[in-house]
Amino acid sequence: MDVQEEAYKAEACELLTELEASLLELEEYPEDMELIGRVFRAMHTIKGSGAMFGFDAIAAFTHNVETVFDLVREGKVRVTKELINLTLSAGDHIRDLLESEEEGDALREEEIIRAFRELIPEPESPGEACPAELSQEDEDVPVPAGALTSYRIRFRPDPGIFAGGTNPIHLIDELRELGECSVVAHTDKIPPLSEMDPESCYVFWDIVLTTDQAENAIRDVFIFVEDECELVIGRIDDDAAEERIGEILLKRGDLSEEDLDKALKRQNLLGEILVAEKVTSQAAVSSALMEQDAARKQISRRKEEALATSIRVSADKLDDLVDLVGELVIAQARLSQKAIAANDVDLVSIAEEIEMLTGSLRDNAMGMRMLQIGTTFSTFRRLVRDLSAELGKKIELTTSGEETELDKTVIGHLKDPLVHILRNSIDHGIELPDERQGAGKKPFGTIHLAAEHSGGNVLIRISDDGQGLNPEAIRQKALEKGLILPDADLTDKEINNLIFAPGFSTASQVSDISGRGVGMDVVKKSIEQLRGTIDVDSTPGVGTTITLKLPLTLAIIEGLLVTLGEGFFIFPLTAVEECVELPPDEAARETRFLSIRGELVPYIRLREEYAVDAAKPDLEQVVVMEASGQRVGVVVDSVVGSQQAVIKKMGSAFKNAPDISGATILGNGSVALIVDVNKLLDSKL
Repeated sequence: MDVQEEAYKAEACELLTELEASLLELEEYPEDMELIGRVFRAMHTIKGSGAMFGFDAIAAFTHNVETVFDLVREGKVRVTKELINLTLSAGDHIRDLLESEEEGDALREEEIIRAFRELIPEPESPGEACPAELSQEDEDVPVPAGALTSYRIRFRPDPGIFAGGTNPIHLIDELRELGECSVVAHTDKIPPLSEMDPESCYVFWDIVLTTDQAENAIRDVFIFVEDECELVIGRIDDDAAEERIGEILLKRGDLSEEDLDKALKRQNLLGEILVAEKVTSQAAVSSALMEQDAARKQISRRKEEALATSIRVSADKLDDLVDLVGELVIAQARLSQKAIAANDVDLVSIAEEIEMLTGSLRDNAMGMRMLQIGTTFSTFRRLVRDLSAELGKKIELTTSGEETELDKTVIGHLKDPLVHILRNSIDHGIELPDERQGAGKKPFGTIHLAAEHSGGNVLIRISDDGQGLNPEAIRQKALEKGLILPDADLTDKEINNLIFAPGFSTASQVSDISGRGVGMDVVKKSIEQLRGTIDVDSTPGVGTTITLKLPLTLAIIEGLLVTLGEGFFIFPLTAVEECVELPPDEAARETRFLSIRGELVPYIRLREEYAVDAAKPDLEQVVVMEASGQRVGVVVDSVVGSQQAVIKKMGSAFKNAPDISGATILGNGSVALIVDVNKLLDSKL
């Protein structure tokens, strides 16, 4: 598949996402003409670009949807729930056609097309006026439906139109399909071959089209290049047959009244006339011309800047760039260490400059990987809408913090866990309308998605105002499955966290939505694979909030470098609270609690966990971190300091080391293992 086809697929997927969001909003505001126009433009662009790049099946299918929404724009078809459902199904089918190399489900396509055609009303009587087909400049003159009308069209593309992958000839060919078409190309602006830019368009066209279509149909041909061209459409009156050439040129804007008078009277230029008659000075005329020229150049600059504001880059190329930056960070660390060891002032200065440049390059490369999470949030509106309707519930999805940015890799792995959580909230959390009213609540429930930055992490909260978790039911189910002992003394928070146990479910029956006992276990594993944590907080009868804590990126992290024997380990700096010395008398005690400013903090010895036999130092260090809302200390031999860690994947030899999430290469060439703090400490709490 060539680059243009890949570009079309990427653009079409973005348009389908925008289409879905617009349709869900249109369902709430069916009279909003701006939303109707947005839906129509998305469909028209998918159709037009599809035909241009060889996706004929998509273009042909989308044409049926576009036709109906053109009638919606004209007020001939109403926006109903049936139309919204049908258009959403059409969007799903287009997405299937994009993802599949085959023609897709022909039977499903036929059913959708038949349903759309049933929405098209019967044609009006030939003599009845059709207000929707009036042109903008002749609204006082009704045009009979189906009557042939001639239009003059001036299509002047911007010089940079080719950069967007648009071929103007295809647009003119599409005009020919609307009726009898005559075309004149203006080629006088084409420069000599030596001065020509092959990527610029120097030609514009005048077109005379005789058609039974309305002016809107003509404008729709140019709808996805309307910002990249000058387009003028006017209806040709019968009087044009008696008009002189000069009058026609004047009406089309190809000739000004002054130029016409000059040609007719063979007079000098206006400026020369005014100076000759001593009405004004030559300097004043020159100044006015200079101002006019400056204004034109300013407009030209703005157009050029508008064409060069963004560029689409392949995700694979971006990943390669980040990998190279990671290797550069490692090489820079080696250079800095070598410069310090050599005690060379000039070399140290160069190393510091390279370190600064590398840091800037790293931040820019990581910034390019960041995406706003709002795009992911918007995809869940359809899920909530469909599932709530299936269950007979009324649920509203609200969001906040959509502008929060997160690494694209994290966002890519985040969708499935969020789907699991939302499905559980819809099925188990939100009650039926009658139940809610009986509990003194509003009949419709609310699910709120929120995102915010917290240090080097992002917090995502999924809250609902449903019935909340039932601690007693959870405890009883945990006893039945042998997850806890009958005499276990657990807090409500500890009981709530049992929902993340493998195979746990309180559903009384299995449904297509939830209740199979795999959802929340999958969620926890997925979040832990992203080096994140998950926490649940629930109040019976009030609602439930699930909080996901995720790192900003999975490529490069700030870590705390520690030693253990002859080995090096790194703790993510976002999990570290402080470092203290382990008193010698504490080292001899069997109890594993350390008093830090009056607070007892449990600790574990990393030497015992990793079976390190090397000699123990006289003074050990304790790195205090947080896990599951509790402070825990980890005893290490020494703390080296902060370290930028470029994360490398581990080989199969470490598949049985669940608390090691990766490795990095230090400046001296040694390998340091990155500790998964959550898994390490959760197993000990």
